Amino acid sequence: MLAPSRYDCTVPAQTPSLMSLTTLKSRRWADGTAGRCSAWRHRRSTSHGRVARAESVGLAADHEGAPLDLTVQEMRVSHTVGTSKARFIRMKSTSKKRTPSIVNLTVERRYLTQREIERLMDRARKHGRYGHRDATMILVAYRHGLRASEVCDLQWQQIELSEGRLHVHRVKSGIPSVHPIRGDEMRALRKVRRDYPKDAYVFVSERGGPIGPIGFHRLIQRLGEAAKMPFPIHPHMLRHACGFKLANDGHDTRALQHYLGHKNIQHTVRYTEMAPNRFKDFWRD
Repeated sequence: MLAPSRYDCTVPAQTPSLMSLTTLKSRRWADGTAGRCSAWRHRRSTSHGRVARAESVGLAADHEGAPLDLTVQEMRVSHTVGTSKARFIRMKSTSKKRTPSIVNLTVERRYLTQREIERLMDRARKHGRYGHRDATMILVAYRHGLRASEVCDLQWQQIELSEGRLHVHRVKSGIPSVHPIRGDEMRALRKVRRDYPKDAYVFVSERGGPIGPIGFHRLIQRLGEAAKMPFPIHPHMLRHACGFKLANDGHDTRALQHYLGHKNIQHTVRYTEMAPNRFKDFWRD
């Protein structure tokens, strides 16, 4: 006779020498009504394996002879205890098989070209009431590869207009660095400083506080629609545009890593891998 093993089981109240134990290999749910149970745990019996002792976990049965109606998602195996042979019956799964959904694998461009940046800045100057501020914000984010939170948190104490230097503070544990400021960018920042002489932050809203990342995201989205971009744009495309522009210009990958503040160089390699200029000398006589 087979000694009963440990099963998660249901034990109907029938003849004690012959009991039908149902192994449930998945989670079960009870609907809360009488005659239903959440789970049963079968333990090894000490009386020569004749009768299995079942210990109830979360019992909700009304009486001993009540039938148990359970919802099972996987295969169920029926095991008969009390005879010399064990009978295993394979039952059909009650779970509904779901067909895999078809995902569109079309990948859109994740960066903007330099011409598209200029087009976006030109639209910013003509689109809103604070055109120069918005265009300068786009220019600074593009030139220095700033994230939305980094350009929104930019303060005047980080900018040395007399020396033409910008102290970049990176988020995500990035590497801080000092970037040079070009002539057109310096002139644009001086005009912003004249418009907002007493503010600590470089780019402030009409309420006097710094522009938030969500506001900057909505600004870029509106300007993209006004400029009739062929695809929706967001602020992080400016950072990608900076990386691809510098990689296409042939700058060293390690220098590009520190310029963008990447802690891991693997995040910088994506720009050099997709740079088309590295193949310009192929098949040339």
